[in-house]
Amino acid sequence: MISDEDGIIISYTRLLNNIKVMGGRVMKMMKKRLTFVTVLVLILSLVVGCSSTGGANNSDEIRVGLNYELTGETATYGQGLVEGIELAFEEINNNGGVLGKKIKMIKIDNQSKATEATNVSTRLATRENVVVMLGPATSGNTKAAIPPAMQNKIPLISASATADDVTVDSNGNVKEYVFKTCFNDSFQGVMMAQFAFNDLQLRNVAILADSTSDYAQGLSKAFQETIEELGGKVLAVEAYQAGDTDYKAVLTNLKGLNPEGLFVPGYYEDVGLIIRQARELGLNVPILGGDGYESPKLLEIAGASALNDIYYSSHYSSQDDSQEAVDFRESFKEKYGREPDAFNALGYDMAYLVADALERAGEADTEKLKEALEATDGFEGVTGVLSIDEKHNPVKSVTIIELKDGEPVFLKKLDPQ
Repeated sequence: MISDEDGIIISYTRLLNNIKVMGGRVMKMMKKRLTFVTVLVLILSLVVGCSSTGGANNSDEIRVGLNYELTGETATYGQGLVEGIELAFEEINNNGGVLGKKIKMIKIDNQSKATEATNVSTRLATRENVVVMLGPATSGNTKAAIPPAMQNKIPLISASATADDVTVDSNGNVKEYVFKTCFNDSFQGVMMAQFAFNDLQLRNVAILADSTSDYAQGLSKAFQETIEELGGKVLAVEAYQAGDTDYKAVLTNLKGLNPEGLFVPGYYEDVGLIIRQARELGLNVPILGGDGYESPKLLEIAGASALNDIYYSSHYSSQDDSQEAVDFRESFKEKYGREPDAFNALGYDMAYLVADALERAGEADTEKLKEALEATDGFEGVTGVLSIDEKHNPVKSVTIIELKDGEPVFLKKLDPQ
């Protein structure tokens, strides 16, 4: 395919060849003028190409980058989010697109690795001409993807990176181009502590958290501080490392303390083994955690009989009877043949929020899109009503899920206080 610049050069070259017969002097005069015009046109083309529109103003599409864990240890999170995103953009495109243009998804696998998340972000920012980047799924990978987005001034949105420091730096300053549509780790820890103390009436609890995970450590710290402020007692805080397979020693120690409940923030692959081994040891107290439990793999790993009296914070329940949730479930089941989970819903909401912000921005311009995202107030999605606060985090409620024989049951919603 010949670009506009190439076409201009070819046209002028042919013209130059045709006028050679007119004589040396005329040839030299025309060549100087045409060379100047050609260079000027090329310079103007490059300037337009370097604008912040993500290529959207020069085509019939708006390019959106997807940086997700499609393979690797946290692939179910990335895959779930992408399913929701793809369903949403498919619906949006079928209804006329955004600003009269179709959404074009540039989807790249970061392999659940932080280094790859950085590489993918760099590619999307510098080679794929996207107007916004969605993902990654986990907090660590999202933080690895942020520098290229910030350097190239392209908004980056994560629907599931719950670490407190995703949208702010170590000094508490807001990262200008980074946004989240999920609540923070500390918020989950606070809400689960309130639920444990007020709803489950737990007073003496123990904590077992992944020492290598920012996610687990964030929840653990907030849970401990909150339940102690409420008047509860943390009997012990023990640690494990992601990828361990035998947790029986630490669980035996915790059982000897006679806790009324156990808080185990972490991801489903480790948590599934911990829950199964805890039940095998007769540690049958309530076990609580965060949204890292949200995966069908948890049932496969732990087994249905072990997954009772389990509670975790989530962003969504398929048992929600709001009209938005009902419509989403029907569309998702039609496309994928199964019930959606929280990550499907989070991806779906994020995609619609992008479309909403682009419409409010008035054009596919990165700066105007960033401003529209900052101004988000009362966006109605499947996971609830969402507004963006001054630190680029959402203000929204948390859903409490209970597992009964491994099946998630909507228990209640807790609103931020």
